[in-house]
Amino acid sequence: MTDEGRGGDDDATATADERSFSHNLGKTKESGDSCEGVIVDSISSMLDEILQHILSLMPTRSAIRTSVLSKRWRHVWSGTPSLYFHKDDRPDANSINETLARYKAPKMMSFRILLNKVDDLANMDGWIKFAFSRNVEKLLLYLERDGYNFPEFFYVNSSVKQLSIYSVCSSKMIPECSVAWTSLKKLSLSRCNLSDESIANIVSGCPILGSLILDFCKEVKILDLSRSPRLRTLAIYNDSCTPGPTKIVAPHIHRLRLRTSPLLCDLVDVLSLTEAKLDISYKSQRDKLNADLLHIMVIEMLEKCCQNVEKLTFGESYLKMLSLAELRGVLFPKFIKAKAITLETPISHYVIPGIVRILQNSPELKMLTGIYIDNNLRSHGLNSDQCWSSEAIDLKHFGHLRANAFRL
Repeated sequence: MTDEGRGGDDDATATADERSFSHNLGKTKESGDSCEGVIVDSISSMLDEILQHILSLMPTRSAIRTSVLSKRWRHVWSGTPSLYFHKDDRPDANSINETLARYKAPKMMSFRILLNKVDDLANMDGWIKFAFSRNVEKLLLYLERDGYNFPEFFYVNSSVKQLSIYSVCSSKMIPECSVAWTSLKKLSLSRCNLSDESIANIVSGCPILGSLILDFCKEVKILDLSRSPRLRTLAIYNDSCTPGPTKIVAPHIHRLRLRTSPLLCDLVDVLSLTEAKLDISYKSQRDKLNADLLHIMVIEMLEKCCQNVEKLTFGESYLKMLSLAELRGVLFPKFIKAKAITLETPISHYVIPGIVRILQNSPELKMLTGIYIDNNLRSHGLNSDQCWSSEAIDLKHFGHLRANAFRL
């Protein structure tokens, strides 16, 4: 029997170490007492609500172990506002079911379950129903096994505010009913099997959705968010093996995180953007052979998404393509409203031309973050004065530019 399945006689089964821990937990000597003075258990005297908040910050298996400390602690864990089952603790379906049967909190703030056993899938419907019955607000499901299809009741809920699903084997999310997640504000889907119709159904059923993350959801081709007026943050992560959306319509988005395949995607109506983070994810050497087309595409993407952006972040691969575009004389757009730029890249001659052009085309730039130039160049046997053009060296004299970890 696992720790979760222990009955009421927890003290009798406690190990010597646990009893020692129980004896010393939270005990402090009163001020002025001698070494043999009175010892006060300051932790056990705390309110249940405080103790339960502390226990909610650890895996449920660890929280349940505190029940052996004393009669005071025996049932404290059962009122914690959060349950967290992690595969590293090796809970089986029976122990999880026993834990849920002993759980007493009427309201659940968070339910996280990260498991990988075959019998977990057979019980998943019941575990989700349990969380829904306690009006859970934050739900995280990590699925490592193939074959789980989300039941119809899963798509109708009024309590969940944050939903995260990570599916190693691309579990299907193809709702056959109308989705109604009326309280959902944050949605993160990773490696889920979604069609264009499915994501449209899901988004339309989330009237107050403010943040959407799609991580390697390869079946989505067209992402139309024009009917989601409250959606402000969008993050898309893909590579050449899971290319993701080829077209994104997002008129209401303010913050965009895009790490896309070399095929990139067409951005439509993104004039509300004020913050953008852009990069390209290469999966094979063959991807890099499309540079002749790619360096044009990255410029076109910039022209569409950066007209009103105030904060820009560029990844290394994106900067390499921008550098190629600069060396080939491609006209860059002006970043007329950019006040802060972050460059997430090691410094080499592959990225310097693109960086120089970005800075020259950012007349309102106030802060530059993320560059460690001198040490990085020297580690490659390069001299900074030889690598930077005269135009870049002139940037030293931009007195208004605040540089964080930036050295020329």
